[in-house]
Amino acid sequence: MIALSDYLIFGAILFIISMAGIFLNRKNVIVLLMAIELLLLAVNTNLVAFSHFHNDVTGQIFVFFILTVAAAEAAIGLAIIVLVFRKRKSINVDDLGTLKG
Repeated sequence: MIALSDYLIFGAILFIISMAGIFLNRKNVIVLLMAIELLLLAVNTNLVAFSHFHNDVTGQIFVFFILTVAAAEAAIGLAIIVLVFRKRKSINVDDLGTLKG
């Protein structure tokens, strides 16, 4: 049997990796989006673990809502990246500052 602490350690490792991806890589928008998705997966892991060990389905229901928001965020984010790439021929984060009105 896997203990609750094992799931929480796994979620913490995912969270730390995603935060490192956000802070260490500020040049590529796609990597930033993937790091945000990994951050949400770390939170989902903790919600499912607590839900399972407390015999309550509320955490698992929240996971479905979070996954829905993450999918919408990824779709809109990638659509914006495609439009910016068509306009600027680059998806570098530093180049996005020139889009200010």
